[in-house]
Amino acid sequence: MLEILKKEVLEANLEIKNKGMVIYTWGNVSGIDRRQGLVVIKASGVSYEEMTEDHMVVLDLEGNVIEGRYRPSSDTPTHLALYKAFPEIGGITHTHSPWATAWAQASRDIPVYGTTHADYFYGTIPCTRAMKEEEIKNDYEVQTGNLIIRTIKEKGLDPLKVPGVLVSGHGPFVWGKNPGEAVYNAVVLEEVAKIAFMTENINSHASPICKALLDRHYFRKHGSNAYYGQK
Repeated sequence: MLEILKKEVLEANLEIKNKGMVIYTWGNVSGIDRRQGLVVIKASGVSYEEMTEDHMVVLDLEGNVIEGRYRPSSDTPTHLALYKAFPEIGGITHTHSPWATAWAQASRDIPVYGTTHADYFYGTIPCTRAMKEEEIKNDYEVQTGNLIIRTIKEKGLDPLKVPGVLVSGHGPFVWGKNPGEAVYNAVVLEEVAKIAFMTENINSHASPICKALLDRHYFRKHGSNAYYGQK
């Protein structure tokens, strides 16, 4: 079942390891088949060195295991909440990559300090508020997803134009149109987080770039009038 998607999700999980985004078992990638309403995610606590397609678990959007011998990632309810809220997204990546996680632990949004950021994220990468005690104690992973969703909606963001959120005290959740793009965006977010940290250390009074420059760089790569790369 969903053999092609399983392979894509496996390859995406191995890619976050290859890109240095995770150590040990810290992180997960999922993908969704929208036509069938089924999600593939890696099994919980499996090392990347031994991971195979057999460690991919198929679930429905309510979290029922349809196929697989292993327990799915403990972050599965967060992924499912995001898939249900945002039908545009087809893959989700969660890591504890150090630079992005540092901003999350500081409860800081990442400002658009330059065009590297603007090429991929159309505006500030937001950080959620801190989770409340009752949210932590009751359906923690679902509440994490709900908090991400609330942050995006309250800020009026397009989840495809700002494909990631920092969860305060936790780390980044990043997405894309498919699992591979979700990983790509997670790697970009990590690099942007590092550059932003360095920017503030060089100049503590650094200002975000102007909207004209943000628009120029974002829309030359995205949208109907994009002109970056080959046709």
